Amino acid sequence: MTTPTRPKLFSRGEWPEAQRIAALLRLETVGGALLLIATVLALIWTNSPWRDAYTSLSKTHLDIPALGIELSLAHWAADGLLAVFFFVVGLELKHEFVHGDLRDPAKATVPIVAAACGVAVPALLYVVAQLVLDGNTKGWAIPTATDIAFALAVLAVIGSHLPSALRSFLLTLAVVDDLIAITIIALFFTSDLNLVMLALAIVPLALFGWVARTRSHPWWLLIPLGVATWVLVLNSGIHATIAGVLLGLIVPAARGADGHSLGERIEHRVRPLSAGFCVPVFAFFAAGVSFVGGDILAALTDPITIGIMVGLVVGKVIGIFGSTYVLARFTRADLDDDLAWSDVFGLSLLAGIGFTVSLLIGELAFGPGSEADEHVKIGVLLGSLTAALLATIVLRRRDKVYKRIHEQESRDDDLDGIPDVYQRAQDGGRAGTTGAK
Repeated sequence: MTTPTRPKLFSRGEWPEAQRIAALLRLETVGGALLLIATVLALIWTNSPWRDAYTSLSKTHLDIPALGIELSLAHWAADGLLAVFFFVVGLELKHEFVHGDLRDPAKATVPIVAAACGVAVPALLYVVAQLVLDGNTKGWAIPTATDIAFALAVLAVIGSHLPSALRSFLLTLAVVDDLIAITIIALFFTSDLNLVMLALAIVPLALFGWVARTRSHPWWLLIPLGVATWVLVLNSGIHATIAGVLLGLIVPAARGADGHSLGERIEHRVRPLSAGFCVPVFAFFAAGVSFVGGDILAALTDPITIGIMVGLVVGKVIGIFGSTYVLARFTRADLDDDLAWSDVFGLSLLAGIGFTVSLLIGELAFGPGSEADEHVKIGVLLGSLTAALLATIVLRRRDKVYKRIHEQESRDDDLDGIPDVYQRAQDGGRAGTTGAK
């Protein structure tokens, strides 16, 4: 009698999807570099003799009274530019549901459970730290989010030869993570809800979806409809980034005769704007924390700072790696033949890079410019840096192993442009038993 084949975790996907992930990683590498530059510039400026000019610039107002908008430049970055970032997140999430790992319930279970546990455990550890150290539990959601741009950028640099299944897992995990984070923002960080404005927002949102689906109207109609949705959501009291996610989710993901969907074409045009401008500008205004004249020791020993660092560095690993390992044992699944559990551990460390959304939640929880918010920034920066360094130590060693395997596979491949391991997988054979463990 034939022994049943045990299910595999992180098996190779399809070649077109692997190509898309590789292209996305290249773009996010550039975006992550710009994000890092913007963060460093903000830190240098806020700790220079001209730091008052930074504060003045952040507080400069750019109001549009006719639309009921009264926002400083820093708030425009958080409420406006980040809406573009979350629009891309919505597009990516829709793609994952239609074409990616989330379309297959069996494959979707692992990243969804890992993302949920990767949110719950850091939040729990943060609350425990506040209770033990007599701190403030208002910021419980700060260490829950993984920064897509930074995490993928670091992975692209330190893990260029890691299997595409791992990179796809991190991308799917981060997208689901962001969806949970934006839901938390909507449910727990919404004040003075205006139901009339919220109801009115449904009108341009529905029209946006109708125009996107019919394709019988000029594409530029999507822009004013998207802006109208954003304005109404902003005035409803819900954080305006929610509008970005909703707009991204209703863009059709069905592919046409050319092999591309409208969502993919829009993402191709909007992602460079998001990664190259919107997110770095937000980081520039959000990451500026001054150490001049402050009590550094008090900041580092603040329960808020400690809770965030513990949540990002320890909580993410326990939540993601622990849930994945337990799920594998519960379902009697094995890792794909190419992988080792140290790869998943390194990826779990990498998910501890929480920057963009963590800083946003910190502002919503404690108020921008407050002492607690300054300590949030320190905790997020140090926690993310620690997670990135630890992940580098683990994944760089593994990347050398996969580099040797990749070189061997390249020598064995034929000249049709598609690696043989993907062709064998499509033919139902075992894709690349390499003994990487």
